[in-house]
Order: sequence, then C-alpha cells, then structure tokens
Amino acid sequence: MTVSETVKPSSWVCRFAPLVVPGGEVLDVACGGGRHARHFLTRGHPVVCLDRDVTGVADLALLARVEIITADLEGDGPWPLAGRTFAGIIVVNYLHRPILPLLVDALAPGGVLVYETFGQGNERFGRPRRPQYLLRPGELLDMGRGRLQVVAYEHGVAAGNSRSKVVQRLCAVNDLGTVARKDADPNPHSIDPPTGE
Repeated sequence: MTVSETVKPSSWVCRFAPLVVPGGEVLDVACGGGRHARHFLTRGHPVVCLDRDVTGVADLALLARVEIITADLEGDGPWPLAGRTFAGIIVVNYLHRPILPLLVDALAPGGVLVYETFGQGNERFGRPRRPQYLLRPGELLDMGRGRLQVVAYEHGVAAGNSRSKVVQRLCAVNDLGTVARKDADPNPHSIDPPTGE
C-alpha cells in the first residue's frame, strides 16, 4: 500500500458519505490515523474515533467535534459504546466478527453503515491471509439481513497501486423499520449520491 493510499479516504467511503444525515455523529471503528474521521469532519460531522491505539488521531483531541475512545475491541472488556447510536458507522480494513451485531445495534434510525475490508481469496495477493481476517462471500450481507436496507455491495478483486486485493464492501441503511411506502418497504437510496464537495 502506498503512502497516498493510507492517507486518502477510501473511495467507497467517500461515495456513500453523503447518505449520512448532515451534522449526524459518525463513528470511525479501528480508526488508525483517522483518514475517515478527518473526511467526515470536513463534511461538518462530529466524529468518534475508536481504536486500541489512538496515537494516529492525537492531533484531533482538542477539536470540539471529536471524541477519542481507546478500547481493545478484541479484549475481554465490554462494548465501549453501549446504549449509543450513530448517524454513520465506518469500518475499513478491520474485522472482528463478535462486534458485527453490535455495529448494527449502534446505527440510529436512518443511520448508514459503510464497511470495507478484505475477503476470502486475498491470501493469493498478500496479507491478511488468516481466515479470521477474511470475510466469506456474502458475510456482510448476512450481518444486517432483515435489519438494514442494502444500498450497495461488492465482493471481488480490486486493483491497487501496489498490488491487487480481494475486498468486500457494503453500504446499508437502518431504515427497514420505517414505513415509507404502501408496501411498507423503505424508499431506495441513491447509489450515486452527490459528493457535495
């Protein structure tokens, strides 16, 4: 991965960021250096940066619209966001299956989940190679089945600047419980939202 790939926000996240209600609080899970938190800050959102090592976002600590939470999501501790909900939840290049239902629970009504990480087959191209870090085909779809409206989903080989990789991507909205039409299904969302940039 090149330096520019690690600093620039994911194009998948950028594509669906406009679906998050303006001004709604966004959770960046396993935030690392905060590239996605920073993207949402520029869009006017308050953000919560969550990771076990938050040194990459230390420069954001004094900003009023930033909350930084240090937590080891794979440890024995409780879910650090119990009872809280978010207008947007972003997860990129991170997988710990026990928290997947907790992420769905943490979506506010109308909240948007944007998830992108490695899938099975990535072991051909490099790390990660271990099955616990690679999504099975359709696994992100299963995570929110019956609870979230899927806006977009992809699973396949993506060409990068330095190497190819297998990724699985999902954008889904927590609006299946709303009655927007006579058939009780929610209205569809734009798969090409305006960037607003």
